[in-house]
Amino acid sequence: MSKLLTNVVRTLSINSKSINNRPLHKPLTFAASCLLALCVASESFAAQPSITPTSASETSQPGLYDAISSRAKLLAKGNFKPFSGKMPEALAKMDYDQYRSVRFRPDSSLWRNEAQFEVQLFHAGYIFKEPVVLHMATNGNDTTVPFKQEYFNYEGTAAKLAGIAGKDLGYAGFRVHYPINNGQYKDEFMVFQGAASSYFRIIGPGHAWGLSARGLAIDTAEPKGEEFPIFREYWMLKPTPTEKHLVIYALMDSPSVTGAFRFDAYPGTNTEVKVTARLYARKDIQKLGVAPLTSMFMFGENSVNVSRFDDFRPEVHDSDGVLMQTSAGEWVWRALSNHRGLHISSLGDTNPQGFGLMQRDRDFNNYLDSEAHYERRPSLWVKPENAWGKGRVELVEIPSDSEANDNIVAYWVPEQPMKAGDSREFKYSLQPLDANAPGQTIAKVLRTRTGWGAVAAQGNPPPKSKRQFAIDFQGGELDKLPTGTVVEADLGKNSGNFTDLHVSKLPDGKTYRASFKLEPDGNNAVDMRVFIKAGNKRLSEVWSYVWYPDDIQ
Repeated sequence: MSKLLTNVVRTLSINSKSINNRPLHKPLTFAASCLLALCVASESFAAQPSITPTSASETSQPGLYDAISSRAKLLAKGNFKPFSGKMPEALAKMDYDQYRSVRFRPDSSLWRNEAQFEVQLFHAGYIFKEPVVLHMATNGNDTTVPFKQEYFNYEGTAAKLAGIAGKDLGYAGFRVHYPINNGQYKDEFMVFQGAASSYFRIIGPGHAWGLSARGLAIDTAEPKGEEFPIFREYWMLKPTPTEKHLVIYALMDSPSVTGAFRFDAYPGTNTEVKVTARLYARKDIQKLGVAPLTSMFMFGENSVNVSRFDDFRPEVHDSDGVLMQTSAGEWVWRALSNHRGLHISSLGDTNPQGFGLMQRDRDFNNYLDSEAHYERRPSLWVKPENAWGKGRVELVEIPSDSEANDNIVAYWVPEQPMKAGDSREFKYSLQPLDANAPGQTIAKVLRTRTGWGAVAAQGNPPPKSKRQFAIDFQGGELDKLPTGTVVEADLGKNSGNFTDLHVSKLPDGKTYRASFKLEPDGNNAVDMRVFIKAGNKRLSEVWSYVWYPDDIQ
């Protein structure tokens, strides 16, 4: 058994801050990029050579990513410069309905009829008040994509906004289209929107939009407030007509860190985006969150006090658990919850093989939502491609009363802190999935249920903090166990007492339930690990769960 460090439990009251007044730097032309790369070769990332081109379009842009990396490192040597541009007041004050009524015209898509990929642009305004700079790097040239009003239809209440924007307005971001479901229609599969963050989203075939990825997280859930690094400029490399691979670069900036990001997108049946992130610290960073994922969990099968949500639906969530594969190959599953207070827990390891926020429940009948279709929301799997060292996957669960709020965050925190002047490179892939992680063949947790641990009609019943847990496992070798095989549960915990631990086979003949009762030690959180086994052979992933007694108070 591998040794998995499970670090619990912080409960915080935080005053979240967003970082306002972002800077907008002068766009970097292709010629300037190459000149900069030559002039500051000694400042390039760890003196690394240029990345070998991986696409036909990239061969016309030698050294561009190194040049962007050099620029990011130089920026880190100076002070952070706030955004100083201005937007017409009417656009800045757009309401939600007006913004949705400004629609990009598909016939204006970049690369239309010239490649299998197409790019559509987002109008600036509403909450997107800080436009990004978009570069089109093609055939050795680098041109900034100018704002064009004719790209958009201004409909309904937005009609009066036509003609207000000047050609220097810029865009709020872009979305990339490619035929991932069939060859007849180019689906939207990747979105970058908003200069006030580094959020982006990816989906695969059959998915509906759900959770988001981010470029970087800084001091998430820390009392002093979170810092949100931003993607300030993008370089899009035009693919050839037959190319199925898209390369995008991005420049990141924030008060504490700068960075150069490279995205290699491979859309299709198994959509994947490979990410290279070169980071340069301006200041000491208290907590660096690598490959952060952001999602929503309102309530589900393991929720306590579901009655506080006056809702006809049995479950509401974009993700229902965080999954991790350790360096030793152990699979660990932690179901999500919407607690009464903010909670942070973590799963420690050295060089993990992967982690992700998962939406395992793909059954419409468990949501009954014919509009949101939560059963189609993607899981997103992070697979490190270089050595990340020692650290932890940290999970932040924020109390929420609205499904419109993202209240779940997961990311990797390196044990080695990043100090001012440090540079690091992280490589990883992002894969949007259904229920299953790549390579996981062992039995998985099907559902987690919990309730009061009292006996019916019991006199002098125990406090509500005494809980009964039922964890159902399914799949893997459980489908092939010989008749009469004795299946047992292995339970570990950091505090409290448990009783009535046993495993039973459910009537469907393929699901095994591990159940037990837990009595916590006062108001102390209880961190538990359960897996099922036959003799000395492990049959399932590890169910990892933290019970907070204050959730039922």
